[in-house]
Amino acid sequence: MPKPAIWRFARGTQADNHSLPEVFASVHVPDSGAPWLRRFLAFVGPGYMVSVGYMDPGNWATDLQGGAQFGYTLLAVILLSNFMAIMLQSLSARLGIATGHDLAQACRDHFPPALNIVLWLACELAIIACDLAEVIGTAIALQLLFGIPLLAGALISVMDAFIVLFLMNRGFRYLEAFVIGLLSVIALCFMVQVAVASPPLASVLRGFLPSSAIVTDSRMLYIAIGIVGATVMPHNLYLHSSIVQTRAYARTPVGRREAICWATWDSSLALMLALFINAAILIVAATAFHTTGHQDVAEIEDAYRLLSPVLGVGIASTLFAVALLAAGTNSTVTGTLAGQIIMEGFLRLHIPSWARRLLTRGLAIVPIVIVTALYGNRGVGQLLMFSQVILSMQLPFAVIPLVMFVSDRRKMGEFVISTPMAVLAWLVSAVILLLNGKLLFDTVF
Repeated sequence: MPKPAIWRFARGTQADNHSLPEVFASVHVPDSGAPWLRRFLAFVGPGYMVSVGYMDPGNWATDLQGGAQFGYTLLAVILLSNFMAIMLQSLSARLGIATGHDLAQACRDHFPPALNIVLWLACELAIIACDLAEVIGTAIALQLLFGIPLLAGALISVMDAFIVLFLMNRGFRYLEAFVIGLLSVIALCFMVQVAVASPPLASVLRGFLPSSAIVTDSRMLYIAIGIVGATVMPHNLYLHSSIVQTRAYARTPVGRREAICWATWDSSLALMLALFINAAILIVAATAFHTTGHQDVAEIEDAYRLLSPVLGVGIASTLFAVALLAAGTNSTVTGTLAGQIIMEGFLRLHIPSWARRLLTRGLAIVPIVIVTALYGNRGVGQLLMFSQVILSMQLPFAVIPLVMFVSDRRKMGEFVISTPMAVLAWLVSAVILLLNGKLLFDTVF
């Protein structure tokens, strides 16, 4: 007789071995004789769901601080981290399609149980840190738009679990359409704000060139690493390796190779949208605050209050808050899926998404309650920034296993990455490790 409990361990059946078995291979893919555009559109979706994590409220905090304090200088960091994200996400999609396992399942099969527990705990910590940023961002947006107190807004954000449940029951394509719709809202809001801000083009272009000050200035380095941590999200690597398997492509060498190609295009184009939005946040902050004597702007609420007066357009602040609400809602949707994938992959433990959501959200709300009680809204802003540094510290726990697996011919077969790509991937991993080590050293000493 099956256990009536919410928690359920997998029995090792074929369905249980699939990542997200309820939507595995559920999206139709036209056959090879169909026009290339139809085939490409069949694969469009996972990349945009992954891109959500690259423009969540945590990015807003780091981009706002970076733009207000240092002008356009940190645009180079956004550009670099975006290229790193494009490469890592393409490797994640390759792993999922080539092996039929997501990153969590691959770790479980390769590493000893003790190490898997460590990796799982690191992933859970990253998701809680990410969820913390999403809760804060959503709560702040609700407060700015409707005057709802932060704690009430945080509790309202729990409702996103029911959005995920409803859309997943309708079909995975509905969930993707919901996410892409909110991404379109965010992009439109910032297109208007950049046009209103009218930043000097020459200064913006110079900002995309690397500067030695980024490494030598400890304050700038702290925000730079926060940008890397907010951009390259650890749980996104697990998420992407799973949701690419929702496509019903032929599980043959030819079918997998085509799927890897289309999935890479999908994620690369989606992450270019994320690059625009992240750069737009920093550019608007640099134009509105850095050059007008408001370099001390560090909180999202401050940016909201100052945008309209400084730019001279009343709708600027409203657009800012609407985009923030859309970003927070989107991020919670993908965070729910990532948590489910990680728990099922590492532990073979199935838990309903509503229960998983409430558990993660509860753990994220606790520090918000404590910090709000002790330090008020200002403390919540600092907590948001700190959550991004935590995410950056968790990156090696996801990046190193990913690069190790896609470089292993025994696991990947003919889909193993080339030697130059492997060298580049390990170089990116080394840069992440060095930056994190530098930040930890500066923080402690």
